[in-house]
Amino acid sequence: MERLFQVEGPDAFNALALDLFRLHAMQNPVYRAFLGGLRIAADQVDSVDRIPHLPITLFRQHRVLLEGLEPEVTFTSSGTTGAVTSSHHVPWPDLYERSFITSFKAVYGDPRAWRILALLPAYLERSGSSLVYMAEKLIRLSGDPLSGTCLYRYDELAEVLRRSETEGRKTLLLGVPFALLDLAEQHPMPLKHTLIMETGGMKGRRPEIVREELHRILKQAFGVPTVHSEYGMTELLSQAWSTGDGLYRCPPWMQVRIRDVNDPFASVPFGRTGGIDVIDLCNIASCPFISTQDLGRMNPDGSFQVLGRFDRSDIRGCNLLVET
Repeated sequence: MERLFQVEGPDAFNALALDLFRLHAMQNPVYRAFLGGLRIAADQVDSVDRIPHLPITLFRQHRVLLEGLEPEVTFTSSGTTGAVTSSHHVPWPDLYERSFITSFKAVYGDPRAWRILALLPAYLERSGSSLVYMAEKLIRLSGDPLSGTCLYRYDELAEVLRRSETEGRKTLLLGVPFALLDLAEQHPMPLKHTLIMETGGMKGRRPEIVREELHRILKQAFGVPTVHSEYGMTELLSQAWSTGDGLYRCPPWMQVRIRDVNDPFASVPFGRTGGIDVIDLCNIASCPFISTQDLGRMNPDGSFQVLGRFDRSDIRGCNLLVET
């Protein structure tokens, strides 16, 4: 596992990705059956570009896990009432922790430098959320007595934010968009020491709006220059982070590629919209190669944008904002 966090450059990434492909082709029953259905033999795949990505929907229907492993924790996705949700069986939760802590530190520094407030209703109202798991761990690492999760206590949250401003305390407010909009309507205030980070998705609580409009409203209500974003999902053990303008960047052990919407085995050029495929090398135990239901585009500088979801895809998880 140490090799994961020592990946530097495309050669090291590709070598590890191919090693994990061969492992899963042999020892992952769901992925092995998927390759069999495609009539692809493991020895036919000699480059990362030729690795097939497992449709994310199979996490709803199957136990995606290497043979001989048992989960220590199982993360589950959100969904509409009665919907079949995804399950991600994780034998080593410490690997997930190392992934998000390492990538968070690379972008935002030591959690101890922050007061961390997580405004995550809907996620907090159910069990098995990987987002809540991450938020609670970062909150503990912050060591700040006022760090914590919030449900619908907007008045109390606003009071903590005012106190942070008075103290000049660097604060991270991580929130689901519908709750951030509620806060913006009930308690608009200038925030000079607070970074706002949205997780994407209205969870059926408000009409979906484009990300640019969400950010415009939040910037106006709180007087912040930018709104940050987190791109993650139940089926992944890594996150991409956006420090503004909806441009996400991956940690070294994670890559995003954009597939043709009509040909899942073809990539599209920079600037073209397509389906988001993810290689997450931290998904050692489940499957590192995931074909999501998100739409996006890659930029020449390596950043990517999330533009919405495929038609008829489930209302679930993060990043449900639709770009028109």
